[in-house]
Amino acid sequence: MREILIKNADTVLTMDDSRRELQGADVRLRGGAIAEIGQGLATAGEVVDAAGCVVTPGLVNTHHHLFQTLTRAVPAGQDALLFGWLKALYPIWGRFGPEEVYVSALAGLAELALSGCSMTSDHLYLYPNGARLDDSIAAAREIGLRFHATRGSMSIGESAGGLPPDRLVEREAAILEDCIRVVDAFHDAGEGAMVRVGLAPCSPFSVSRDLMRDTALLARDKGVMLHTHLAENEEDVAYSLAHFGCRPGQYAEDLGWTGPDVWHAHCVRLDAGEIGLFARTRTGIAHCPCSNCRLGSGIAPVRAMRNAGVPVGLGVDGSASNDAGNLVAEARQAMLMQRVARGADAMSAREALEIATRGGAEVLGRSDCGRLEVGKRADIAIWDVSGIESAGSWDKAALLLAGPMRVRNLFVEGREVVRDGRLTTVDLPKVIERQNRLAMALAG
Repeated sequence: MREILIKNADTVLTMDDSRRELQGADVRLRGGAIAEIGQGLATAGEVVDAAGCVVTPGLVNTHHHLFQTLTRAVPAGQDALLFGWLKALYPIWGRFGPEEVYVSALAGLAELALSGCSMTSDHLYLYPNGARLDDSIAAAREIGLRFHATRGSMSIGESAGGLPPDRLVEREAAILEDCIRVVDAFHDAGEGAMVRVGLAPCSPFSVSRDLMRDTALLARDKGVMLHTHLAENEEDVAYSLAHFGCRPGQYAEDLGWTGPDVWHAHCVRLDAGEIGLFARTRTGIAHCPCSNCRLGSGIAPVRAMRNAGVPVGLGVDGSASNDAGNLVAEARQAMLMQRVARGADAMSAREALEIATRGGAEVLGRSDCGRLEVGKRADIAIWDVSGIESAGSWDKAALLLAGPMRVRNLFVEGREVVRDGRLTTVDLPKVIERQNRLAMALAG
């Protein structure tokens, strides 16, 4: 069985139950898992020298729209709030097909990997011109990241009072039928799974209450997780009050959308009662600080959520509303925004990194990932702190205060996806060229 020894790390941030920080430590990988953590370890296998580096669990991204990587910085939506931004982008996304979905996923996943992300979810909620969830799953397998694909959906178009154009919505019976297809085809419930599938109606303003309820019933019958957007900004809350007569948290609870098998994106505008509901039910949240800033949605009450016991992970959100997919930058932004809202002691660099690793894994229901312990999966990021970003730092383990934005090495299931800052699994210049060609065709 192939063995890899990560040797002589300056610091290993384990994110285990004791949050141990080990100095001068080694990590042995075997069979896709962590076999041993200690000092002075030896191996007959491959040795990766981690001197001058901090080793962490791979980062976990709990919310993305990979298809949007093809529409960064679109002029029509650069300065709009959420609803206006969506209306500007829907017509462009309607011209996508299988190639656009696949190539944009390749580019977005490559960017995530280079930022130290080993596991990501993706929310694909529109399927124009023959595109399928299969296209993004194929891209994830090629890049080599652990992938939680969610079968999103939109069923209420403009003519029925929804936000998306009618041509981008689907019949609800067809949606549920395809949900069954993709779960049966791709979902792996086992430990160490590289692909899992969740069900993810897009938002309260693009699907019916019936579809939300039916999707929850189907997901629980299939044993898969549920995901959607909730309480993203004041427009979102106003829509819920006007159309459903209740706040977003009540809407979610009424339709079966609370519990440890559910996670909601954003939740910027949850009130104290809704935070308490999510804490009691262990309903997870994907916090997306950069996108929330970009769209002017506000600062999510993450400190209050964490204090109450709500599971919180990080999400980069779509690269049309961020417009980046760098998860370590997202973690830094999460830390800074809580300090802006609550004071300099509101969130430490280590807590933000914990949210980006262990926190995200817990939100996605992955107790086998997100921490460095014997028996957990070998998803490991190595950060070079010998460079200019950390020069002069007195605490190099405080990566989010003074550390690199790009990972040196990244292992997923014990496979080296990034080596010396370069992807090993795809020809990145060719991916970039193909991505730019498709983007220019859309722009033309």
